[in-house]
Parts: sequence; C-alpha cells; structure tokens
Amino acid sequence: MSTEQTLHARSESKCELCGATDNLGIYEVPPASDGSADQCILACAVCRGQMDEPDTLEVNHWRCLNDSMWSQVPAVQVMAWRMLKRLSAEPWAQDLSDMLYLDDDTLTWAKATGEGEAKEEAVRHLDSNGAVLEAGDTVTLIKDLDVKGANFTAKRGTAVRGISLVADNPEHIEGRVNGQQIVILTKYVKKAK
Repeated sequence: MSTEQTLHARSESKCELCGATDNLGIYEVPPASDGSADQCILACAVCRGQMDEPDTLEVNHWRCLNDSMWSQVPAVQVMAWRMLKRLSAEPWAQDLSDMLYLDDDTLTWAKATGEGEAKEEAVRHLDSNGAVLEAGDTVTLIKDLDVKGANFTAKRGTAVRGISLVADNPEHIEGRVNGQQIVILTKYVKKAK
C-alpha cells in the first residue's frame, strides 16, 4: 500500500488536523521525514498552506486542534504542538498547549525545527491572571503601589491606559499614573476587559 493510501485509510480520507475532506495531500512533517506514513500526515490545502506560510495564519481555523491534538498518531501530535506554539499569543491556544502531553521522543521531534523553541524564548508579558498583555492595552492595578522617586501611591483599582511593554523584561510594563510615566510590575496588574 502506498503512503497516500495508508494515510487515507488511517484518517478516513479527512484532514488529520481540521477534518476537511477537500484538496487533501501528503504533508511530510519536517525536519527529516523519510516519506513514510509514520512521518507524514494527510492535510487539506488550507492547513498545508498555513503550516508552510506563517504569515497567512487564520487563527480561528486552528481551533480544530482542540480535537486533533488528541490523535494517537505522533506526526499529528507534532504538528498540533507546533501550531499551538505558533498561536501561543491566543489564550485558547495556550490553554490547549498546557493540556497537550507528548512523550519524550515525540516532543523532541516537535522541537526539532527550532520553531517552537524560538516562540518559547520570545518575551511575553502576562498579567496577574496569566492573560497576555500587548502594547496599548488598559490594565487595572490590583495593589496599592508606592511609586519611588515620585512621592505618591498608585491606588488599587487605578486604570492605566495605553501601556507600553519593556522589550527585554517580561515582568515590566510602563504606563502613566497621576501624570507620571512609571514602570509597573506585571504581577500587580490585571488586563481590563
């Protein structure tokens, strides 16, 4: 049986990531696929295109990983892990990533391209609840903070609008309180809804 026939039988002729039945093709899971069914997945054109071209990523398309990440096929697990890492700025993707368990060999394979590791090393600013903060967000202080050098206390509940992120430190953000630009620790803020 050819690799394509094996993949069609394994997946019931559906994309192993999103379940689509149109425009299916073999996707060899990098970095060193030998072309065997164990190192390939059957994927639709939409999934294949977005896996190869990160700039075309349609975030909501990948909510399908909620189901496919539980596949027993290591190649599918690897691609689910990689896509969840690529989408790690999305709270739902981070939640799924936290739930996903890969055995040691499969995790090593998933990290082999270096792509997941690069995303993990990217500086992410998280509030006290673990929500991702972005430049321009509004946050609320969850504790009274004595502002050094400014002789005032920033009161709990104060809204800080239009924050900026400190590029090299994920624990610091900057914002304006009482007309002063101050540095605030992210553990003392929560993102406003």
